[in-house]
Amino acid sequence: MTESGAQSGPTALRIILGAHLRRMREAAGISRSDAGWEIRSSESKVSRMELGRVGFKERDVSDLLTLYGLDDGEERERLLALAREANNPGWWHRYGDVLPSWFHSYLGLEAAAAMIRTYELQFVPGLLQTEDYVRAVVQLGRGLIPAEEVDRRVALRVNRQSILEKANPVRLWAVVDESALRRPIGGVKAMVQQLEHLMEMAQLPNVTLQVMPFKTGGHAATGGAYSILRFPEQDLPDIVYIEHLTSALYLDKLEDLDQYTATMEALCVAAPPPNKTHDILFDIRKDLER
Repeated sequence: MTESGAQSGPTALRIILGAHLRRMREAAGISRSDAGWEIRSSESKVSRMELGRVGFKERDVSDLLTLYGLDDGEERERLLALAREANNPGWWHRYGDVLPSWFHSYLGLEAAAAMIRTYELQFVPGLLQTEDYVRAVVQLGRGLIPAEEVDRRVALRVNRQSILEKANPVRLWAVVDESALRRPIGGVKAMVQQLEHLMEMAQLPNVTLQVMPFKTGGHAATGGAYSILRFPEQDLPDIVYIEHLTSALYLDKLEDLDQYTATMEALCVAAPPPNKTHDILFDIRKDLER
């Protein structure tokens, strides 16, 4: 790994360790069923461990390493330390009361990513939203919700944005549909401030922002918004993230990655280049202020 467990996040660490255990099991010629028996559990439990979908008991990892014939003491301790780190909750666990269970995994991956490429059709990308914009989005379709809950949801989103300005920041490349930038969520004043914030954020060396204008007509991303996350660890494949109203999809099969990556590339080619973004945002802001 390139950084500490606290930096990579528990979700990414579980995936890394799970993939390592799977490779060791396959190299040893041991079935998931036999591995499950060894840790007093089932084949399905081993499958979930290898996919990084559950936490790890250190005793289970130790027993599996013995079963797989690992006799390198230093490597054994490294993997056991990884198991301990993978069980540490991410900073977002304290927002569990306002955070959908299916979103926990994404936050772990987002915190671990080296690069995030995203296409947004309806909203400004979450990592680039102002507090007023976030506050308005949080309340969409939810009716009256307690002010305290709104504040906690806003705080969660704002805390996520720290990955753009940390010591080794994530690289963000966003393509945003013009419709999302002309929709005055939170009112005209809030949207004008949001556009000004986008102009500022686009100046960061690790942020690339493109706008897909109406005049482009149709384009490749007919399926809607999605993100592609890339990680510094070689053990982690790229992941496509597609969010729905009450759930999310995580795709890492090569054929899916190829298709979504090609579509993202087509979007970047179809949209005006990043050096035109400031002028586009400036014109949209002028239209809103009329």
